[in-house]
Amino acid sequence: MSQPNTFDIVILGAGSGGYAAALRAAELGLTVALIDKAELGGTCLHRGCIPTKALLHAAELADQTRESEQFGVKADLVGIDMAGVNSYKDGVVGRLYKGLQGLLKQDKITIVQGAGKLVAQDTVEVDGQRYTGRNVILATGSYSRSLPGLEVDGKRVLTSEHALKLDRVPSSAIVLGGGVIGVEFASVWKSFGADVTILEALPRLVAAEDADISKQVERAFRKRKINFKVGKPFEKVEHTENGVRATIQGGETVEAEILLVAVGRGPTTQDLGYEQQGVRLDRGFVLTNERLHTGVGNIYAVGDIVPGLQLAHRGFAQGIFVAEEIAGLNPAVIDEAGIPRVTYSDPEVASVGLTEEKAKEKYGADKVTTYNYNLGGNGKSQILKTQGFVKLIRTVDGPVVGVHMVGARMGELVSEAQLIYNWEAFPEEVAQLVHAHPTQSEALGEAHLALAGKPLHAHS
Repeated sequence: MSQPNTFDIVILGAGSGGYAAALRAAELGLTVALIDKAELGGTCLHRGCIPTKALLHAAELADQTRESEQFGVKADLVGIDMAGVNSYKDGVVGRLYKGLQGLLKQDKITIVQGAGKLVAQDTVEVDGQRYTGRNVILATGSYSRSLPGLEVDGKRVLTSEHALKLDRVPSSAIVLGGGVIGVEFASVWKSFGADVTILEALPRLVAAEDADISKQVERAFRKRKINFKVGKPFEKVEHTENGVRATIQGGETVEAEILLVAVGRGPTTQDLGYEQQGVRLDRGFVLTNERLHTGVGNIYAVGDIVPGLQLAHRGFAQGIFVAEEIAGLNPAVIDEAGIPRVTYSDPEVASVGLTEEKAKEKYGADKVTTYNYNLGGNGKSQILKTQGFVKLIRTVDGPVVGVHMVGARMGELVSEAQLIYNWEAFPEEVAQLVHAHPTQSEALGEAHLALAGKPLHAHS
């Protein structure tokens, strides 16, 4: 007989990684307790991916209205009703949240609301109540980082969580950080009519992406009149009469109504009992092997607390992987480079696999060849009036090891790109596939045709 609070799996954290593990484990017939102090769905659903993408869609509609005359449609943008935008955004989140609650209930997963702490290698305690698991999955997610000496007050100096709740469009904004979160918010606020400046310590925007992609994003942002200063670390922020003043290396200052801190996300692992139970941490991240086991008891870790890409779909994949691992299905190890990455700014960036720089490091500069297909040759891109390109990276006489795309709606093409990378396809094989016309997916097809030595609407 099992004890009332004993389960096959106890999961601490109900974000993307935690709830995916819970759903898959329940499908496999395992008993599950899912513990979280906040709402089911975690950062992604409530304070990250979903609400930010809703804002970005509203921003896209604002731009389309403003620019509609170039398509022969006469419309006036009267303004941005932030109460209406927030109502739309919250409605999307609410419907998805309700659906997730229904799914978990249907699968008879035990939901425990409260602050959990690992008190033994097989036990999580919540408000004095103990939940024992034959296996434990740590999935406590991440929080918005700040910088030493930079005080976030939620009024003038904000994190992305505060920014999502703004009841107005700021007249001007400084965005501290030119990574995914920073460029997405900069893109939204510019579309809504704010004056925006991005400050980035690294030499380029979206620095984790291929260098050619960064150049195109910077070119597009200049055209959109989004200001940015790169390669100069932030030094301090001061309150002014009407807002804030940020100082960067060299003494240069920028003033605005608000400052958004978008310098990345840190792992939520402090004071949760992990280290006391022998779980090893590195700068707060939980160390695991490639099978996501911590090396302690039957404790696994998934999602943002595991070093690597902090993406909801990585969390989903890891949660499913661990549930299957516990069930004895021996799932294939997740290839981190094979996880697609999307930045939903205008223009959108989507990529999978290695950058040109990483490919040359891995295989040698003389063993790597690249091809850039300009979207100017793509009919649907011309219809959408978007600019950008698809860049392919392959090893000489080998498979495609990187796909990098920039332009409108590129995130929708990344599914095919990740199949190409993950199935180690050769350009010659992809060149045989027929892409519907006119679609932007043809850009992927044409790039592979060119790399295979038989370009159609482009020169190799």
